[in-house]
Amino acid sequence: MPHIPNPVRGSRAMAVAPHALASQSALAVMREGGNAVEAMISAAATIAVVYPHMNSLGGDGFWLIARPGETPLALDACGRAAQGASLDSYRERGLEHIPFRGGLAANTVAGTVSGWDAAFDWQRRMLGGSVPLERLLGDAIEYARNGIPVTGSQSRCTEAKKAELGSVTGFNQTFLDNGCVPLPGQRFKHPRLADALERLAHAGLSDFYGGDLARNMASELEAVGSPLRLVDFQSHRAEWRDALVLNHSQGQVYNFPPPTQGLVSLLILGQLDRLLSPDMDALGAPFVHACVEATKRAFSVRDRHITDPAHMTEEAQGFLTRERLEAMASAFDPDRAAPWGKGVGPADTVWMGVVDHEGVSVSFIQSLYHEFGSGIVLPTSGLNWQNRGCSFSLDPNARNPLTPGRKPFHTLNPAMAYLNDGRTLVYGNMGGDGQPQSQSAVFSRIVNFGMNPQAAIDAPRWLLGRTWGNASDNLKLESRFSDACIAELKAKGHDVEVLLDYDESMGHAGAIVRHRDGLLEGGTDPRSDGAVAAW
Repeated sequence: MPHIPNPVRGSRAMAVAPHALASQSALAVMREGGNAVEAMISAAATIAVVYPHMNSLGGDGFWLIARPGETPLALDACGRAAQGASLDSYRERGLEHIPFRGGLAANTVAGTVSGWDAAFDWQRRMLGGSVPLERLLGDAIEYARNGIPVTGSQSRCTEAKKAELGSVTGFNQTFLDNGCVPLPGQRFKHPRLADALERLAHAGLSDFYGGDLARNMASELEAVGSPLRLVDFQSHRAEWRDALVLNHSQGQVYNFPPPTQGLVSLLILGQLDRLLSPDMDALGAPFVHACVEATKRAFSVRDRHITDPAHMTEEAQGFLTRERLEAMASAFDPDRAAPWGKGVGPADTVWMGVVDHEGVSVSFIQSLYHEFGSGIVLPTSGLNWQNRGCSFSLDPNARNPLTPGRKPFHTLNPAMAYLNDGRTLVYGNMGGDGQPQSQSAVFSRIVNFGMNPQAAIDAPRWLLGRTWGNASDNLKLESRFSDACIAELKAKGHDVEVLLDYDESMGHAGAIVRHRDGLLEGGTDPRSDGAVAAW
């Protein structure tokens, strides 16, 4: 019989992250009496230090937070385009698109710290949290000050991007060791980031947007050619939003509204709810084919409609009606792949989940967009700034044109579900176009096929389009799929590329299942450096 990976099990609390130190930071806070939101703030700070190629305080973040039996709250910590960022200001430089790297790529406010701040205040009011901010940021400060062992992922990513980023302000000084890429296991210190975190711990998280730290960052960003100014920081606020909900035959599935592609994840699951059958093999070609074809139709909605919600012509929730989902599913051809265009592109992100002893659940994601974001590392604070704004277009007629104060399109989408059998599922994934696809694989394997969360995540995955480290738009399969499965998908017309057994292109998934009786099961991705920490 094939080996079935065991999940991590717990009875009090659980955290999952793509780096073990982050999940351990979260669990330590909960062991000390903290709640899931406090734990997630600690994990978010820690992972910004220990997985610096994937995320940073200089990026954006999105939260789903739920108390048992209550509709999840969506917290939008997305930064807007600078007031000085206009189509003309880029066009007059002779540009036809926004650069991926450097000062002109750093054109949106970093929102993630505002999300930490809003979540911190909310849990104080609503959950009675009392863990001091100094404690929540304490692990991150210690790791930045004294160093962490470099992961293979960080080392490989630095090697792959050093030629592209070597000329960008601050990159070599921060991420290279005397001009050399740090090796796996080598100590990596970031004392300037430790100083910035210590300032936030004592002055408060709002200092990032209205205090001395904000003034310093705005000045240094201007010096490297960014259009961001202090007024952009001062006007930024995280926003509480209504989560999107899919009424699924197995329960209610939640995801994040625009400007994220959370709608895509729900559109895929809504179609699969009508296409999957119990006799399918969770590793077989019919299942993969159904998921891929549902993804194509969901991406077509994304590319036509999703943008800053203030500029959308139709509410995202309206795409999730029974009639629309049935119409999408009815277009499915079980024998033939539909034509496919191009994906959105790479993304560097972390997803993390936490469930505490009261059943409060958090699904959270923060990101820099491309690997190392814009590449800019600010000289005083050591913050690596995102390049999320390169997703804007310089075409005024495009779906996401660069406009002062506009939110950029985000691939990020944290997920959560309340199942009819009483279970709560907290899950997510990093990886650009791969995020909704891996979510569909993990959800379906747990909910439709009865797999435990670790087995569902460990099983071979696929990717249609591009993600970080990949430029091609074909259908990529991990080599652990059977030869028969691969041959059948090719026969259906898919342009198949076979990758490694456990390929990091598939992103880093994670999941926690809280059962009706409060017991917990968790899974983490062997493609990452993650772990499930349980109590």
